[in-house]
Amino acid sequence: MARITLDKLAHSYLPAPKSDDDWALKEMNHVWEDGAAYALLGPSGCGKSTLLNIISGLLAPSQGRILFDDADVTHAPTTERNIAQVFQFPVVYDTMTVRDNLAFPLRNRGRDPAYIAERVQAIARMIGMEDQLDRKARGLTADAKQKISLGRGMVRRDVNAILFDEPLTVIDPHMKWELRTQLKSLHRDFGHTMIYVTHDQTEALTFADKVVVMYDGRVVQIGTPEELFETPAHTFVGYFIGSPGMNVLPAQVDGTRAYIEGAEVPLAHGYGALSGKVEIGVRPEFARLTAGDGLPVKIRRIEDVGRHKIVRAEFFSHEINIIAREEDHIGADRTRVIFDPARVNVYADDWLVQGEAA
Repeated sequence: MARITLDKLAHSYLPAPKSDDDWALKEMNHVWEDGAAYALLGPSGCGKSTLLNIISGLLAPSQGRILFDDADVTHAPTTERNIAQVFQFPVVYDTMTVRDNLAFPLRNRGRDPAYIAERVQAIARMIGMEDQLDRKARGLTADAKQKISLGRGMVRRDVNAILFDEPLTVIDPHMKWELRTQLKSLHRDFGHTMIYVTHDQTEALTFADKVVVMYDGRVVQIGTPEELFETPAHTFVGYFIGSPGMNVLPAQVDGTRAYIEGAEVPLAHGYGALSGKVEIGVRPEFARLTAGDGLPVKIRRIEDVGRHKIVRAEFFSHEINIIAREEDHIGADRTRVIFDPARVNVYADDWLVQGEAA
């Protein structure tokens, strides 16, 4: 296991990058703690796999360093980094049995046969393939092969880190939940440093101790699921985390008041003069329809999703989503929306602004 340090790390696939847009990874400085489970979360093309491949040694960064504990491994080959990596699509040896596929990393390192047999049995139990250990991998389904690939990545206990690059893409939904649970259990039992790349927020939030949200080649926030939900550091985090995501509305902010299209929204904190693009952000969970004061809205539709209702409304040309309880009656008089002042965040040029006590 290892602490992973990214020191002024950046990467471009162009030989002579000139503008900000030429960098697949913008400069970043982060320390990822030994033994923690991290999820790299973001949309396709945001730099997740590029960063993972730099950590694993499959790609050399254009600038900066990567350290495992205090050792500089920036230019060390993958074989010297003592990591395991599981890719998006299964990589197995078709001519080998499931047992031999799982045992391969341990046999390759000369481990004792009794220990290999014990570890293979334990991993096979975890991935639900105990009854297929003597089958050849050829002819197995794609999700079965991916389970073998996952198992082979986890069979070693002595790795510095285990890296997962969207490993559940080909797994059926029920088995995804089972394997995520097993990965979490493995992390608790053995304390490997784990980094899990995904664009699925459910996977990220259920797997990780901390989620690393990436956008446009940048790490825009590292936090617990609660921190990402309660206080998104960037409007993208608010948009990407949650279903539906955070309402983001252009506003003028003056002290403890925000003004949207002339309508007043109270804030729990005070703010000084703000420049640039100013917006407020509030989760649909903290918006409420009322017949009294608030922003006048037009309700476009109501979606009943079982445990709650999602109200799609419009304020001038701004879409506002509201989550109402399943038992709430939404009458014709409910034409205004109010926000919980303590849950309203203020952003300038997409970044969270810290307010002062009102």
